[in-house]
Amino acid sequence: MTDAIETIRIMGEAARVAARQLALAPTLLKATAVRGAAAAVRANAATILAANAEDMAAAGGLGAAMLDRLLLTPARVEAMAAGLDTVAGLADPVGQLINEWQQPNGLRFERVRVPLGVIGIIYESRPNVTADAGALCLMAGNACILRGGSEAARSNRSIHAALVEGVVAAGLPATAIQLVGDLDRALVGAMLTAAGLIDIIVPRGGKGLVARVQAEARVPVLAHLDGLNHIYVDKAADPAKALAIVINSKLRRTGVCGAMETLLIDRAYPAAAELVTALQAAGCDVRGDGRIVALTGIPAVEAADWDTEWLDARASVALVDGVDAALAHIEAHGSHHTDAIVTEDDAIAARFLSEVDSAIVLHNASTQFADGGEFGFGAEIGISTGRLHARGPVALEGLTTYKYRVYGDGQVRA
Repeated sequence: MTDAIETIRIMGEAARVAARQLALAPTLLKATAVRGAAAAVRANAATILAANAEDMAAAGGLGAAMLDRLLLTPARVEAMAAGLDTVAGLADPVGQLINEWQQPNGLRFERVRVPLGVIGIIYESRPNVTADAGALCLMAGNACILRGGSEAARSNRSIHAALVEGVVAAGLPATAIQLVGDLDRALVGAMLTAAGLIDIIVPRGGKGLVARVQAEARVPVLAHLDGLNHIYVDKAADPAKALAIVINSKLRRTGVCGAMETLLIDRAYPAAAELVTALQAAGCDVRGDGRIVALTGIPAVEAADWDTEWLDARASVALVDGVDAALAHIEAHGSHHTDAIVTEDDAIAARFLSEVDSAIVLHNASTQFADGGEFGFGAEIGISTGRLHARGPVALEGLTTYKYRVYGDGQVRA
């Protein structure tokens, strides 16, 4: 563990030096670095894909959802590069004036956005996080230390090399984006206790990873928790919209955190059986409560199913007594991530959007839009389900804090 602590100390000290430079870097310079990283990703696409192929070949034992998260294709590599270009074109939050006012004594106050400093990001499976996290941290004026999962080690190293190529070509330090290449788990522990070197930790992965980070961290944590996401199909739902939204939410990509896990259907909705049948026909293993079992004959859920993030082609379904019952179920079993309502009744929709306490709530749209890119953020570090600092897709603004600037003219306090 001593070697791990020393490794992270060296990386952390280098990151703090880089962070001071990044905090003062003009927008154009940061954008040039990120665009250069995008160009390097495209230029090195073959190398990145070859590294990913090695990771996929060594990934025996991973489930289908995890393999899908790990897999890179030419289209996904291009989407990664396009995301970097988008991030480079976003408004720079650093130095943004949030508020200003003046007191009767003549003191003038400003609250302005500033970078967080050094961000540690610990993540699993998805190699695109390497690119997203590195670009977002840099554009928000932060240095970062990345530690990906062993299953994506080769992919992460190849993507990181492309990022550094763009950063250095722009004249910024290579230590602005560092990757922990050693897969020793002790290095994760060293990151979690690196108070004074790392300002905030962002875990992005399964329950086990997040639980470890929250239990061991001695620095603040911005948590990305389970996506126990619900869709409530109201009695006033348009059947065509309901069918398309439910199928897309569950099955477009089952392994993403925005996938629907539980479908709640108003017992007065006339086409409940059709929704279940459509899910089954699309390859989904559907389990239901007593009422939906009686209606359709599908297998019954177990109690734990309501609290399980499947990240697979499986869903739990319940018939509920209107919006009140739907709200109660979501409150009891949801993870405050993403929940949606399908209805043509604007009053019911407004109530749902107001009362569901989740980071993202949608009306007549797929839960798969729970993604920073779809919000226009270019990319995201993750989706925060907490209530402090940042919530929902965490992008540039979520990677800043603020300070107060006070302007006087000789005032002293009585």
